[in-house]
Amino acid sequence: MQKRLNQLARYLTLKKHIVVWIQQILQNFHQNLVLGVEAVKSVIKKMWIALFLLCVCQCSADQFRLRAEALMKETPLVDGHNDFPYQLLLRYHNQLSKVDLNKVNETHTNINKLKAGLVGAQFWVAYAPCSTQYKDAVRLTLEQIDVIQRMDSLYSQTFRSARTSKGITTAFQGKQVASLIGVEGGHSIDSSMATLRLFYQMGVRYMTITHSCNTPWADNWRVDAGKDTAQSNGLSEFGKKVILEMNRLGMIVDLAHTSVKTMNDVLDISKAPVMFSHSSAYTLCNHNRNVPDAILKKVRQKNGIVMVNFFNDFVTCKVKATLSDVADHFDYIKKVAGYQSVGFGGDYDGVPRVPTGLDDVSFYPDLVAELLRRKWTDIEVKAALGDNFLRVFQEVEKAKTFTPGDDEPIPYDQVKNSCRTSFGYEDQTDTNNGNPLVFMPAVVTSVYLAHHLLV
Repeated sequence: MQKRLNQLARYLTLKKHIVVWIQQILQNFHQNLVLGVEAVKSVIKKMWIALFLLCVCQCSADQFRLRAEALMKETPLVDGHNDFPYQLLLRYHNQLSKVDLNKVNETHTNINKLKAGLVGAQFWVAYAPCSTQYKDAVRLTLEQIDVIQRMDSLYSQTFRSARTSKGITTAFQGKQVASLIGVEGGHSIDSSMATLRLFYQMGVRYMTITHSCNTPWADNWRVDAGKDTAQSNGLSEFGKKVILEMNRLGMIVDLAHTSVKTMNDVLDISKAPVMFSHSSAYTLCNHNRNVPDAILKKVRQKNGIVMVNFFNDFVTCKVKATLSDVADHFDYIKKVAGYQSVGFGGDYDGVPRVPTGLDDVSFYPDLVAELLRRKWTDIEVKAALGDNFLRVFQEVEKAKTFTPGDDEPIPYDQVKNSCRTSFGYEDQTDTNNGNPLVFMPAVVTSVYLAHHLLV
C-alpha cells in the first residue's frame, strides 16, 4: 500500500492541489449545512469534480506505469552496475549458506526486488577497494568473481550466467536475469596482462579502468578534483596497451571513475565503443565522477553509452534527490549525446543513499514510466532499457581478434614496491628471493665472483 501511495505521489502533479481542495470542502461542510440545501448541493458537486479529477490523474499515472511494464517485458533492462556481491562480502563473508537471496532485506537488492523491478540483465561488480592495491587486490577480486558464479549456480532458476550479447537475450527469453561480471578498478589486475586475460576467461566482460585511486598506468577522477596527483597524465604507454588488449579480448572498457584526460586518451585509441557503467551528467551536477559535455559528444561519436548513476551526490550534488532528478539526467544525456547513448547504471548497494522514489531495484519501472510521461517514444525507451547496451556489446564482440596477446610487462620501476618481487625482469634480479641485484664496478664484481668460485 505504501509503495502505491508513493507512486501516486510521484506521478500526480495535481494530487496535492486536489486533496487540499477536498479538505477545504470538508472543513466548510458544516457551515454550508447551516446555509441551506443549495449550498449543500454545491459542496457535493465540488466533491464529485475533485474525486473525478483525482481518478483521471490516477488512471493517467497507471497508464504510464502499465506501458513501462509492457516495454520492459519486450526489451531487457540492462543495469550496468550493482555492488550486491560486495555487500555479501561485508555482511556474510561471501558465505551464501548463511543468507537467502530471495529474502535478504538489508540491501537494495534481492531476488524478489529484481523480479518486481523487471530487471532483465545485471552487471554484478567484482570490487576490491583501493586499499588493497599492491596487496591482495587480485585475490579479493577472484573471490568476488567466485561469489557471483556461486550465486548463478545456487539460484539457477533466477540467474543465468551470460558472457555474450546473445547470452543476455537468451536469458531474457527464458525469463531469467542475465548475470554478468564487471571488475571495478584496474588495480585489480595488478598491472598484469596475464591477470586481465584470465579474468576474461572467468567471464569478466568489462573492467573499470580506475576506481577512486590511480593505477600505475591510469589516472582517476580525483586528479581533476585536486585530491590526487596525476601519475600518468591520463594513460601511460602501458595503459594504452591495456586498452588495446581489452579490445583484442572483447572486454568492454568502462570509464566511470577516470580523469577527463584518461577518458580522452581511451576514446582516442580504443578500437571499440566504451561505456560509463555508472556515471551521470556533469552539467547537471558538477561532480568530477560525472561526464562533461565534451566527453558525452565523443561517446556518441564512438557509439558508446553512459549508464546513469542514481547516487544522490552524483545526481543533485546534494544529500537529497528524487526520481525526477534522475530522469533529468536521462533527458540531458539524450539532448547532448542522443537517445542512443544513454542507459541505466543504478549503483545500488554501492552507495549510502539513493533518490526518493528509487528506493531499491524494484523501482525501475517507475523511472521508465517517468520517461514515458516526459514524452520519450517507445523506441527511445527501449534503446535506454537495453538496446543501446546490446549494440555496444555487439560492437565490442566484433572488434575482438584472435591475434596473440600483448606479453610485454610493465616497466619494473613503475610497479616496484615492498609487496612486489621482481621475478622475470631481465638483469634486475638474482636468485636471492627475487631481491634486486645491486650492480657493482667491474673490478669489485670480478673479485666477488672469484671469491664465490674459489670458496
